Amino acid sequence: MTDSATENDDAFVSLLTEHQLAIRCYVSSLLPGDSGSPDVLQQANITLWKKRSDFEIGTNFKAWAFAVARFEVLNYRKRQARDSRLLFSDELEEIVAAEMETQVDDFEERRLLLQGCLLKLRPKDRELIHRRYFSAKTLKDFADETGRSHGGLKVTLHRLRNVLKRCIETQLTPREEVAN
Repeated sequence: MTDSATENDDAFVSLLTEHQLAIRCYVSSLLPGDSGSPDVLQQANITLWKKRSDFEIGTNFKAWAFAVARFEVLNYRKRQARDSRLLFSDELEEIVAAEMETQVDDFEERRLLLQGCLLKLRPKDRELIHRRYFSAKTLKDFADETGRSHGGLKVTLHRLRNVLKRCIETQLTPREEVAN
Protein backbone atom coordinates (compact mmCIF):
# COMPACT_ATOMS: atom_id res chain seq x y z
CA MET A 1 0.00 0.00 0.00
CA THR A 2 1.38 3.40 -0.95
CA ASP A 3 1.87 6.24 1.50
CA SER A 4 -0.85 8.24 -0.27
CA ALA A 5 -3.33 5.34 0.03
CA THR A 6 -2.48 4.99 3.73
CA GLU A 7 -2.97 8.74 4.24
CA ASN A 8 -6.34 8.59 2.43
CA ASP A 9 -7.41 5.61 4.57
CA ASP A 10 -6.36 7.47 7.72
CA ALA A 11 -8.31 10.55 6.64
CA PHE A 12 -11.31 8.37 5.79
CA VAL A 13 -11.24 6.62 9.18
CA SER A 14 -11.03 10.01 10.88
CA LEU A 15 -14.08 11.29 8.96
CA LEU A 16 -16.04 8.09 9.60
CA THR A 17 -15.27 8.27 13.32
CA GLU A 18 -16.15 11.98 13.50
CA HIS A 19 -19.53 11.42 11.83
CA GLN A 20 -20.44 8.07 13.41
CA LEU A 21 -22.94 9.55 15.89
CA ALA A 22 -24.65 11.54 13.13
CA ILE A 23 -24.91 8.45 10.91
CA ARG A 24 -26.31 6.39 13.80
CA CYS A 25 -28.93 9.07 14.53
CA TYR A 26 -29.82 9.28 10.85
CA VAL A 27 -30.32 5.51 10.53
CA SER A 28 -32.32 5.42 13.77
CA SER A 29 -34.56 8.25 12.55
CA LEU A 30 -35.35 6.29 9.40
CA LEU A 31 -36.01 3.11 11.39
CA PRO A 32 -37.66 4.42 14.58
CA GLY A 33 -38.08 1.72 17.19
CA ASP A 34 -36.69 -0.96 14.87
CA SER A 35 -34.29 -3.31 16.61
CA GLY A 36 -32.50 -3.82 13.30
CA SER A 37 -31.07 -0.29 13.17
CA PRO A 38 -27.70 -1.26 14.75
CA ASP A 39 -27.32 -3.96 12.06
CA VAL A 40 -28.19 -1.47 9.33
CA LEU A 41 -25.65 0.98 10.78
CA GLN A 42 -23.02 -1.76 10.77
CA GLN A 43 -23.83 -2.63 7.15
CA ALA A 44 -23.64 1.06 6.23
CA ASN A 45 -20.19 1.26 7.85
CA ILE A 46 -19.05 -1.82 5.91
CA THR A 47 -20.37 -0.33 2.66
CA LEU A 48 -18.73 3.02 3.40
CA TRP A 49 -15.41 1.27 3.98
CA LYS A 50 -15.72 -0.80 0.81
CA LYS A 51 -16.56 2.32 -1.22
CA ARG A 52 -13.96 4.55 0.43
CA SER A 53 -12.07 4.88 -2.86
CA ASP A 54 -15.22 6.47 -4.37
CA PHE A 55 -15.12 9.29 -1.81
CA GLU A 56 -13.04 12.33 -2.60
CA ILE A 57 -11.35 13.71 0.52
CA GLY A 58 -12.35 17.34 0.97
CA THR A 59 -15.93 16.93 -0.23
CA ASN A 60 -19.03 16.62 1.98
CA PHE A 61 -18.49 13.33 3.82
CA LYS A 62 -21.70 13.55 5.86
CA ALA A 63 -23.92 13.94 2.79
CA TRP A 64 -22.17 11.02 1.10
CA ALA A 65 -22.38 8.83 4.21
CA PHE A 66 -26.08 9.69 4.67
CA ALA A 67 -26.77 8.67 1.06
CA VAL A 68 -25.04 5.32 1.62
CA ALA A 69 -26.86 4.83 4.95
CA ARG A 70 -30.20 5.64 3.31
CA PHE A 71 -29.50 3.05 0.63
CA GLU A 72 -28.78 0.47 3.36
CA VAL A 73 -32.05 1.39 5.12
CA LEU A 74 -33.93 0.86 1.85
CA ASN A 75 -32.22 -2.51 1.36
CA TYR A 76 -33.13 -3.49 4.92
CA ARG A 77 -36.75 -2.50 4.36
CA LYS A 78 -36.91 -4.57 1.20
CA ARG A 79 -35.65 -7.59 3.15
CA GLN A 80 -38.23 -6.91 5.87
CA ALA A 81 -41.13 -6.45 3.43
CA ARG A 82 -42.34 -9.97 4.17
CA ASP A 83 -43.03 -8.94 7.77
CA SER A 84 -46.31 -7.33 8.73
CA ARG A 85 -44.57 -4.22 9.98
CA LEU A 86 -45.78 -0.71 9.36
CA LEU A 87 -43.72 0.86 6.59
CA PHE A 88 -43.37 4.54 5.82
CA SER A 89 -44.61 5.87 2.54
CA ASP A 90 -41.89 7.08 0.17
CA GLU A 91 -43.10 10.66 0.64
CA LEU A 92 -42.91 10.49 4.45
CA GLU A 93 -39.50 8.85 4.22
CA GLU A 94 -38.24 11.72 2.03
CA ILE A 95 -39.55 14.28 4.53
CA VAL A 96 -37.96 12.49 7.52
CA ALA A 97 -34.65 12.04 5.69
CA ALA A 98 -34.49 15.71 4.71
CA GLU A 99 -35.41 16.87 8.22
CA MET A 100 -32.84 14.60 9.86
CA GLU A 101 -30.06 15.92 7.67
CA THR A 102 -30.66 19.39 9.10
CA GLN A 103 -31.27 18.21 12.68
CA VAL A 104 -28.09 16.16 13.08
CA ASP A 105 -25.90 19.28 13.23
CA ASP A 106 -28.12 20.68 15.99
CA PHE A 107 -27.91 17.37 17.83
CA GLU A 108 -24.11 17.42 17.68
CA GLU A 109 -24.02 21.01 18.95
CA ARG A 110 -26.29 20.08 21.86
CA ARG A 111 -24.10 17.08 22.68
CA LEU A 112 -21.03 19.33 22.88
CA LEU A 113 -22.91 21.85 25.03
CA LEU A 114 -24.02 18.99 27.31
CA GLN A 115 -20.39 17.99 27.82
CA GLY A 116 -19.58 21.54 28.92
CA CYS A 117 -22.62 21.71 31.19
CA LEU A 118 -21.68 18.40 32.81
CA LEU A 119 -18.30 19.88 33.72
CA LYS A 120 -20.10 22.67 35.60
CA LEU A 121 -21.78 20.16 37.93
CA ARG A 122 -20.30 19.19 41.27
CA PRO A 123 -18.18 16.02 41.04
CA LYS A 124 -20.70 14.00 43.08
CA ASP A 125 -23.52 15.09 40.76
CA ARG A 126 -21.44 14.17 37.69
CA GLU A 127 -20.79 10.79 39.28
CA LEU A 128 -24.52 10.26 39.79
CA ILE A 129 -25.23 11.12 36.14
CA HIS A 130 -22.41 8.83 35.04
CA ARG A 131 -23.62 5.95 37.20
CA ARG A 132 -27.19 6.36 35.96
CA TYR A 133 -26.48 6.60 32.24
CA PHE A 134 -23.09 4.96 31.65
CA SER A 135 -22.93 2.12 34.17
CA ALA A 136 -24.35 -1.37 34.03
CA LYS A 137 -25.33 -1.07 37.69
CA THR A 138 -28.82 0.02 38.62
CA LEU A 139 -29.77 3.17 40.47
CA LYS A 140 -30.81 0.93 43.38
CA ASP A 141 -27.26 -0.51 43.49
CA PHE A 142 -25.84 3.01 43.62
CA ALA A 143 -28.28 3.93 46.38
CA ASP A 144 -27.15 0.91 48.41
CA GLU A 145 -23.46 1.76 47.85
CA THR A 146 -23.84 5.39 48.87
CA GLY A 147 -26.39 4.94 51.65
CA ARG A 148 -28.85 7.25 49.90
CA SER A 149 -32.45 6.37 49.23
CA HIS A 150 -33.50 5.22 45.77
CA GLY A 151 -36.28 7.82 45.72
CA GLY A 152 -33.90 10.57 46.78
CA LEU A 153 -31.54 9.71 43.93
CA LYS A 154 -34.42 9.80 41.46
CA VAL A 155 -35.39 13.28 42.68
CA THR A 156 -31.77 14.44 42.45
CA LEU A 157 -31.48 13.06 38.92
CA HIS A 158 -34.66 14.88 37.91
CA ARG A 159 -33.23 18.11 39.31
CA LEU A 160 -29.88 17.56 37.56
CA ARG A 161 -31.54 16.86 34.21
CA ASN A 162 -33.44 20.16 34.55
CA VAL A 163 -30.21 22.00 35.42
CA LEU A 164 -28.49 20.50 32.36
CA LYS A 165 -31.45 21.33 30.12
CA ARG A 166 -31.47 24.97 31.28
CA CYS A 167 -27.69 25.19 30.85
CA ILE A 168 -27.93 23.98 27.25
CA GLU A 169 -30.93 26.16 26.41
CA THR A 170 -29.25 29.24 27.90
CA GLN A 171 -26.27 28.72 25.61
CA LEU A 172 -28.46 28.04 22.57
CA THR A 173 -30.86 30.97 23.05
CA PRO A 174 -28.41 33.77 22.19
CA ARG A 175 -27.38 31.90 19.02
CA GLU A 176 -30.98 31.34 17.96
CA GLU A 177 -31.86 35.01 18.56
CA VAL A 178 -28.92 36.10 16.39
CA ALA A 179 -30.02 33.70 13.63
CA ASN A 180 -33.57 35.14 13.60
